[in-house]
Amino acid sequence: MQTVLLVIHVILAVSMIGIILIQRSEGGGLGMGRSDAGLMTARGQANLLTRTTAILAALFFLTSLALFILSVGGSGPKHLFNPNAPQPGAPTTTAPAAPGATPAPAAGTPTPPAPAPAAPAPAAPSAPAAPTK
Repeated sequence: MQTVLLVIHVILAVSMIGIILIQRSEGGGLGMGRSDAGLMTARGQANLLTRTTAILAALFFLTSLALFILSVGGSGPKHLFNPNAPQPGAPTTTAPAAPGATPAPAAGTPTPPAPAPAAPAPAAPSAPAAPTK
């Protein structure tokens, strides 16, 4: 579905470029001496090209929106630039901590290394055994 919509989107973009380029320039900067003698009058041609441009632009806009909706999966609101970001109000998957427990670090923060085990304390020298009589 996305591939078909993308092909239609590209065809609309190329068509819009072509229709815009063949329109008559209002300022005369790119208007290259066209004669008014032809199948359509200049006024009729301008109306047709303007209407065609507006229709192609509306279809281009709609296909852009449809491609965006299909790209994020269409299931609820998504963050525009990071679709994997947690959504506000989304339920958390962690269980509440037991009283007196240390809280777990926040997601994405590195966990500190575990402390090294302490070396065993040296044994106290034993007292010599008392002589027995």
